[in-house]
Amino acid sequence: MRVIASLMLSGAIALALPSDAMAQNRPVPEQAGNTAQEDQPALLVADKVFITPERVLVAEGNVEAFQGDIKITAERVTYDRDSGELTLEGPVRIDQGGETTILADSAELDDAIQNGLLIGARMVFDQQVQIASVQATRAAGRYTQFSKVSATSCHVCANGNPPIWQIRARKVTHDQLERQLYFEGAQFRVLDVPLFYLPYLRLPDPTLDRATGFLVPSLRTTSQLGTGLQVPYFFKLGDHKDLTLTPYVSSKTKTLGLRYRQAFKRGRIRLLGAFTRDDLVPDDDRGYLFADGRFNLRNGYLLKFDIKTTSDDSYLADYGLPDFDRLRSEIALERIKRDTAFRTSFIHYKTLRDSEDQDEIPSRVFDLYYQKRLFPNALGGEVRLGFIGHAHERTSDANVVGRDIARATFDAEWMRNWTFTSGLRADARVGASVDTFNIRHDSAFPSQVTRATPRAALTLRYPTRRREQSGATQILEPIAQVGWTHVTDTDVPDDESTFQEFDQGNLLSLSRFPAPDVREDSATAVIGVNWSRYASKGWRALATIGQVFRADADPNFNLTSGLQGTSSDLLLAGQLETANGWSLAGRGLLNGDFSFAKAELRAGWRQRTVGVNGSYVWQEPDPAENVDDEISEIRLTGRYTVDQNWRTVATARYDLSESEPIRYGLGITYQNECVQVNMTVNRRFTSSSSIEPSTEFGFTVALTGYSVESGGTQFKRRCS
Repeated sequence: MRVIASLMLSGAIALALPSDAMAQNRPVPEQAGNTAQEDQPALLVADKVFITPERVLVAEGNVEAFQGDIKITAERVTYDRDSGELTLEGPVRIDQGGETTILADSAELDDAIQNGLLIGARMVFDQQVQIASVQATRAAGRYTQFSKVSATSCHVCANGNPPIWQIRARKVTHDQLERQLYFEGAQFRVLDVPLFYLPYLRLPDPTLDRATGFLVPSLRTTSQLGTGLQVPYFFKLGDHKDLTLTPYVSSKTKTLGLRYRQAFKRGRIRLLGAFTRDDLVPDDDRGYLFADGRFNLRNGYLLKFDIKTTSDDSYLADYGLPDFDRLRSEIALERIKRDTAFRTSFIHYKTLRDSEDQDEIPSRVFDLYYQKRLFPNALGGEVRLGFIGHAHERTSDANVVGRDIARATFDAEWMRNWTFTSGLRADARVGASVDTFNIRHDSAFPSQVTRATPRAALTLRYPTRRREQSGATQILEPIAQVGWTHVTDTDVPDDESTFQEFDQGNLLSLSRFPAPDVREDSATAVIGVNWSRYASKGWRALATIGQVFRADADPNFNLTSGLQGTSSDLLLAGQLETANGWSLAGRGLLNGDFSFAKAELRAGWRQRTVGVNGSYVWQEPDPAENVDDEISEIRLTGRYTVDQNWRTVATARYDLSESEPIRYGLGITYQNECVQVNMTVNRRFTSSSSIEPSTEFGFTVALTGYSVESGGTQFKRRCS
């Protein structure tokens, strides 16, 4: 029969382990102890509890003691109230919150467990990293000192085989307040072979999420920069901000990278950058800076910014950073509510393309957007009122190539739909827009243009549904639309809508240009059909076919837009998803010659251990889109999990029209409970006047538990 007793041990049990191990963001008192837990009564459970004539409390047989989130188990516990001695006979186990555990053969402690001795002690952090020692001494309720120590996060085999890595030390001190480990006379060993010696070493307690110190180093080899080492160092500047400096040194470059992060009560900011001196551009300072952030302001407003700049066109590609061809920087203020939407932004573009002149692209852009929804009872339906302001400037003042435009648009539209008893659905739209333009540095157009564009459309849909004997459901929805728009003045340059796309999203739009600077000006008709099938076992298929007819051809549409002439190309789009992980999606524009002017196809297969994704893009030459040669390109990405330790990923991008590769990549990862190794190789074949083809090798080794947060316990190696 088990015996339960409630008692107070002068706050003893609560201090057997470091208290508040995870309370990183709240203040911790300098004095040892946790008074909140000390005041709680300790619950003692044992097979047998008695008090000797000498007033000594003895608990024997499967002893368990509880106080707060502390649990102590031992075979025998003796407490002498007169001397204040607490003796635990093992095996002894002391747990706190499932995060930190102390194991010992036996222990002798004072009644407050501020000081004492543990024989054959081990401390385990987060069920992974463990410190084993001959004995441990508890001092001042804050420090635990271990003698003759072996520390590792690897699985330790009982047969005596050494772990993959370990740190041997003469002494280790654990500071529970600062949550730091201090090693004296430390040796780092791999398979019990000493690799290097450090007289003193400090590591964060693995339960500490953020601590100043070195992060995982990496080895990087490229054909342009040679072999170099990157060693990040993390600075904890407070609970809400930090700085990471990453020196990168090779025979051809000296680079210092940085990352700064700070969280505020209403937002956050992040800075990424680097400063470089290298042999690729001798005697010049190189680098980049990316900054982003967002802040929740009063009254529902959101402020966002994303700034990007670099010293030269090739820097990002040379150092394996995101491979942008244009740098887009933006500052935006917005507020989105149920019936109103407001957004204003300033955007700056910096081109990295050899084919573009920075002075001749619209590099400074201002946008303002406002929309209000109303629901009038007299008319029914919905009314949308909107205002759009836009301006873009080029740094060049030359005629035509330095053209600057400012535009203001006022828009009003009424929409309503009806569903009849036969199942027919009708949607009506009536609206008008007024655009006013200010055009500078282009003698081919007037400086001031104001135009009006009334419009109207009626769309009919007749969805039908059929259920199959297998349980699958099919839905067929024929669509027909008649529309009309009239533009009072078309003497405006096409400066924003230079690229057009025809897809399911704008099949029923009255203007398929991406911006209001150009609008369709004609009576139109649209016919199409939507079809879908949903199977009971998870299969899903969707398809759309549509075509646009207009009274007058619009010369502003590009050759590959599929919208030239009085009848558009036939839009074909479909999607298929299966229950066993396959997916297929495609879209194409089929012209009168039964050939595709533009098409794309995406396919994928996803399973637990393997996944493959691919895409194919085709487009005919189109000088209006700066495409002088046909585009025929395929991209492939794949992953394969060999077993619980090995994973591989691969990428490929190939230009079929030129019969040459664009980029290849391969990555291999080995991971178990205590180490993670990443190996990568990437080859870029493309070149330009500022970018050379290059090959990059990467290699990183991380000690799991100290430096990498992962589910390492599921990768334990076997001892056999």
